[in-house]
Amino acid sequence: MAQNFKILIVEDEEIIRLGLQDNFEMEGYEVETACDGEEAIAKADSYQPQLVLLDLMIPKKSGFEVCRYIRNKHPETYIIMLTAKTEETSKVAGLEMGADDYVTKPFSILELLARVKAFKRRIEPQAGSNSVAVPDVLEFASIRVDLKKFEATKGGVPLDLTTREYLIIKYFWAHRGEVILREDLLKEIWGYTDENMPSTRTVDNHIANLRRKIEDDLADPKIIISVRGAGYKFDA
Repeated sequence: MAQNFKILIVEDEEIIRLGLQDNFEMEGYEVETACDGEEAIAKADSYQPQLVLLDLMIPKKSGFEVCRYIRNKHPETYIIMLTAKTEETSKVAGLEMGADDYVTKPFSILELLARVKAFKRRIEPQAGSNSVAVPDVLEFASIRVDLKKFEATKGGVPLDLTTREYLIIKYFWAHRGEVILREDLLKEIWGYTDENMPSTRTVDNHIANLRRKIEDDLADPKIIISVRGAGYKFDA
């Protein structure tokens, strides 16, 4: 991972776009911006950011189209969708298109900064960390996950995983056999705190999407096991 963390902000409203740019640059991030879908795709290729803040309602190409393109072309890029829509279907559709997270307008810039910082911590090695060492390549059931190359297969067939799904698998592996609370996932993977904890439905939506990709039988999952009233257990 490069020393400088690069962010691409895709937003057609100039006030919001410049405001986000100012805030992230003040935090020391490198920032590029785009005001429509075509420019966003071009800059995703040329700038190659680690993270994209992607507005859903943009001209020329929709946020969904841009999200799908980035996920296919740059699978390691983390995507946070910005949307004024509050419908659950829009959020789920964004996740299914490959977004890693979503923020509903109006949003708190402090919360958004916290989420980005949490992701940055997750992908950067921590000096003196006491966390459990996780190998670069994980193999379980018929699944093979390369955490360095952001590549995964099931029975030799490529899997289309999001960046957050790679992080979830990595966290599950480090805590395999343990009961993992939904709140722990929200703190460790999403970067939330006790003060701004959202509904645990956020976790359930992501786990449902991940199960569809790695489980053989959704009615009887064998890898990610639900623990009633608590969370999940990873059986690898």
